[in-house]
Amino acid sequence: MSSSNAIKQARMHIRIDASSKQKLERAAAYAHKSVAEFVLEPALQVADEVINAQESLIMNRADLDIFLAALENPPAANTRLKKAVRTHQQLVRD
Repeated sequence: MSSSNAIKQARMHIRIDASSKQKLERAAAYAHKSVAEFVLEPALQVADEVINAQESLIMNRADLDIFLAALENPPAANTRLKKAVRTHQQLVRD
């Protein structure tokens, strides 16, 4: 999460009904925070969790051993792999 001293340069707008806005304002007041802080902090925590879940690879020890062995001793490239590399290079450009 970014520090409160960070320069805020972007704005985000959301539309909510009046009772939801009042509820957020009331809860933020109890927490001694602005509504923006009250909403942003948990949203960023959930964002971190989602990103970590999508960008992390968790495997058991047996699978890790197989993975590391494949990295250390990769099989020779077959026709399908060579074709996949060519396709990737055509589709993905720096």
